[in-house]
Amino acid sequence: MLAQEIIRAKRDGRALDEAQIQNFVRGLVDGSWSEGQVAALGMAVFLRGMGRDEAVLLTRAMMNSGRVMRWPDMPGPVLDKHSSGGVGDKVSLMLAPMVAACGGYVPMIAGRGLGHTGGTVDKLEAIPGYSTAPDPALFDRIVRNLGCAIIGQTGDLAPADKRFYATRDVTATVESVPLITASILSKKLAAGLEGLAMDIKCGSGAFCDTPQMAQDLAESIVAVGSGAGLKIRALITDMNEVLGFDAGNALEIRETLRYLKGEQREPRLHEVTLALCAEMLVLGGLAADTAAARVKLQASLDSGAAAEKFSAMVAALGGPADLLERPDAYLAQAPVVRAVPALQAGRLTAMNTRDIGLAVVELGGGRRVAADKIDMGVGFSEFRHLGDELAAGEPIAVVHAASEDAAARAIAAIQQACTISQGAWSAQPIVMGTVG
Repeated sequence: MLAQEIIRAKRDGRALDEAQIQNFVRGLVDGSWSEGQVAALGMAVFLRGMGRDEAVLLTRAMMNSGRVMRWPDMPGPVLDKHSSGGVGDKVSLMLAPMVAACGGYVPMIAGRGLGHTGGTVDKLEAIPGYSTAPDPALFDRIVRNLGCAIIGQTGDLAPADKRFYATRDVTATVESVPLITASILSKKLAAGLEGLAMDIKCGSGAFCDTPQMAQDLAESIVAVGSGAGLKIRALITDMNEVLGFDAGNALEIRETLRYLKGEQREPRLHEVTLALCAEMLVLGGLAADTAAARVKLQASLDSGAAAEKFSAMVAALGGPADLLERPDAYLAQAPVVRAVPALQAGRLTAMNTRDIGLAVVELGGGRRVAADKIDMGVGFSEFRHLGDELAAGEPIAVVHAASEDAAARAIAAIQQACTISQGAWSAQPIVMGTVG
C-alpha cells in the first residue's frame, strides 16, 4: 500500500479504511512515511475532514502504537480528566487527590505548557525533587497505593501521536477537530482508563475561542471516546478570565496548597474543580449522581483527606514531605513584586486572557521554543475578576518578575489586556454546557 495513494484518497475527500489508517500509523512509528508525506496527510485531513468512524480508527491505532497501561485487580475505578488548556488552570492539581480521597484511582499523564497556556507538568516541576518521569513500576505502585500520581507523557505511550503532533505543529494543521480528538484520546486510552471527564475551555484564553468550536470539539471527543469503548463526559467551561487568582508555575502550586488546606478557594475555580470531579465519581460508579458526588468531594476537602493525598503524592515522587506546611522553604519566589494599578475607576468588564497568558511567557514563565528554561517564580497573583469594581490606582493583579524592566513591561501588558469601564456587565456561568 503506497503512502501517496492514501494521501490521494483523503485529498479527494474519501474516507480512509482501517488498513489505510494502520499503514499511516505504522509509518509514523517506523519512519516509513516521510515528513513530507505525514504533513500532506495532515493537511488533507485538515481541509477534507474525517468522519467519526475514521477518527475512532485513528484514535485506536495511535493508542496501540506503543505501550498500553493495564490496571488489573484495581480495587476502584481508573479515572482521569483532561483540559484543552487555559490560563491559571490548575484544576488537575486539586482534582487528582480529591478523586483519590473518594475512592478513585487517577493515573494522570499531563502535558507541558503550549503557546499561551500553562502546563501541569511545568507547574509540578516547580516543586524541588518532584519527578514527572518516574520508572513505570514506581508510577504503577504509587497509583495503586495512594490513588493518584501526576506525571508527564513518556516516549512509549502513543508514540505515533507524538510524531504526528510535532509535524502538525509546524505545518499549520493543529486546528483540526478530528485530529485534536484522536491526539487527546489516544494518550488517555493508552493510560488504561475506565472513565474520562473532558474540560473544553471556551473564550479569550482558550484554543476554542467560540462556543460553536467548543461544542464541536466536545461532541467529537465524546462520540469518538464512546466509540472507542470509553465512558466519557465533557464540560464546556468559561476561559474569558484567569482561572483562580494566580498564573505562573510556583504561584499556582501555592494557590493549590491554599485551596486544599481551605485557606482560600476562588469561587469559579472551586466550581470547575467540583464539577469535573463529580463527573468522574459518577462515571466510576462512586456516586449515584453529581449532587451526591459533590457532598463526598467537599468532605474530602473539609477532612483534610485530599490535602493528605496531594502531600503523599509529592513525597512519593521525590518532592519534600512537608511542602504543605512550608511552601516558602521550597517554592521559587521572584525578586521583583509590583502591583498592576488600574488606570481608571470602574468595573472590570473584560480580559484578553490569551494576552495575559503570553505575558506570563514573556516574564519567563513559559517557553518560546522547546529548549527554553522556565523561571518558576514569575507570573501574576491576586488577579481581580470580571465584575469587580476598582478605584483608580487599585491593583488589578500583582506581578512577580525577575527584573524591574520585566515587571514594567508586564504591568503595561496587563493594563492593556484588561478593560475597565462604566458599561453594563452580567456574570456568565463557569460551566457553559455539558456533552455526553
